[in-house]
Amino acid sequence: MSFFYNIFINLFILGMKVFSWINDKTKKGVEGRKESLQKVKSVFKDSDEVIWMHAASLGEYEQGLPVLEQLKKEFPEHKILVTFFSPSGYENVVKKKHIADVICYLPFDKKKNVKDFISAFNVKLFFTVKYDFWYNLLAELKNKGAKTYVISALFYERQSFFTSYGKWFVKQLKNNIDWFFHQNQHSYLLAKSLGLVNSSVTGDTRFDRVKQLRERNNHVDFIVDFIAEKKAVVFGSSWQAEEKMAEMLVAKNNEVKLIIAPHDLKRVHHLKQVFPESVLYSQIHNLQKSEISDTQILIIDSIGLLSKLYSYADIAVVGGGFHDAGLHNILEAATFGIPVVFGNHYRKNPEADDLIKADGGKSFESENVATQFVLSLIDNEEILKEMSYNAEKFITEKPNSTELIIKKIMSL
Repeated sequence: MSFFYNIFINLFILGMKVFSWINDKTKKGVEGRKESLQKVKSVFKDSDEVIWMHAASLGEYEQGLPVLEQLKKEFPEHKILVTFFSPSGYENVVKKKHIADVICYLPFDKKKNVKDFISAFNVKLFFTVKYDFWYNLLAELKNKGAKTYVISALFYERQSFFTSYGKWFVKQLKNNIDWFFHQNQHSYLLAKSLGLVNSSVTGDTRFDRVKQLRERNNHVDFIVDFIAEKKAVVFGSSWQAEEKMAEMLVAKNNEVKLIIAPHDLKRVHHLKQVFPESVLYSQIHNLQKSEISDTQILIIDSIGLLSKLYSYADIAVVGGGFHDAGLHNILEAATFGIPVVFGNHYRKNPEADDLIKADGGKSFESENVATQFVLSLIDNEEILKEMSYNAEKFITEKPNSTELIIKKIMSL
């Protein structure tokens, strides 16, 4: 099976290179990987002891960051490496303040690639987040004597491990992963059924991360003036479906304030055309206070404000759930004690089901029905307060996953 896996990797790399001719995002990933080895060699010596976190994209990075930060406190002399598979994750993080000594793309999973990369430094501890497994990488890490972990592991029935050809993949995990820290009991039991018994349920580290959001300074200039003591709905990481909801909301209610933060800033121009009387956040400072308060729709045309904006909201509509692109982070909204509304495409987001069960969020098949629900929440203060309380409680009562993980790592 190893032979076929390596053939797959070569075909995968070829496909990425071909696709990069027509896709800018893929091109960034392919070109960026050419620099990865040189980046680590320019910062690390082969004797440097390194803690390495791998995250597929931005969501997984946020999930693993609390653990990485705590490990840095436990091992202050160790260097920090963070790798990404996705350009969206890499580009979002590399531009911001971070604790890593090196951030780069994960090399493609060819044996020579990973051997050359890992030989550039001394990996003491490696962890991947959720379920991004690269088998040549894991084998080489174990060959070098590194401790290897999976943080916020999530197993589900449709993974390749549960197919007729999945035994080889399971064997690689069994041989090369020291411990699995599972998000929930269901994932733990599925892994156990495969014979992956070096595991425990420690919860989802994203809850630790979003709890921290409450403690920081969440002030955003001009937002209090914009809301002007009216009900506010924040559309976070919106796609077309959520933007249609915004259109229907303003058609039904001319008092509610809408803050729209699109998932892609390329949509800002389109949003401005749909809502010609809206204001761009980058231009709000040019307005008088009375003009700001008279505006109904604010379009966020800058990155990094969304999680702070949720702290001002009465209701959140989180994007990505009305199609297969994938639901964006609902926990960043729920932590501020507001009801969260989203579409029903969230197979890989078990926290969505849990929030619904806690009556702190709702999912819908269509934008129309979701909009009607948001309107009903605006008009019913009692239900709004109850769902808000439930959302905050849902976050607060989750265990300190990072603490449990670090305690186990230190004992292994």
